[in-house]
Amino acid sequence: MTQPNLRFTPQRKVILEELQQLTSHPTADDLYERVRKRMPKVSLGTIYRNLDILYHQGIIQKLHVAESQMRFDGNPDPHFHVHCIQCGRIADIFNCPDISFVLNEVKSDFTIMDYSLIFHGKCPGCSS
Repeated sequence: MTQPNLRFTPQRKVILEELQQLTSHPTADDLYERVRKRMPKVSLGTIYRNLDILYHQGIIQKLHVAESQMRFDGNPDPHFHVHCIQCGRIADIFNCPDISFVLNEVKSDFTIMDYSLIFHGKCPGCSS
């Protein structure tokens, strides 16, 4: 999915570096605050544009979580996520089996290009 000719502007490089340092699956606003510490003149629009480019290049993941802002994951490798319905925390799940075989069984006139799986529940802190 990644194109080798993607130009890594200084802003894009810093955005990706900051995102890859986090496992909290931040929003664009969260990343904006972090990137501004390194690049004070960066705009929120630049953050959104570059996140979109990085996503479409397959370098990062976008997470659509109900009733919240879009979240981002700097790990493009296939894995699932779990979302706490109480505090909003999102965590990675790496020990799930690959379910891409399901795509072969999907009966639709759509061309399936991607899928995501997000479990919803309560984190240990909210469960107790």
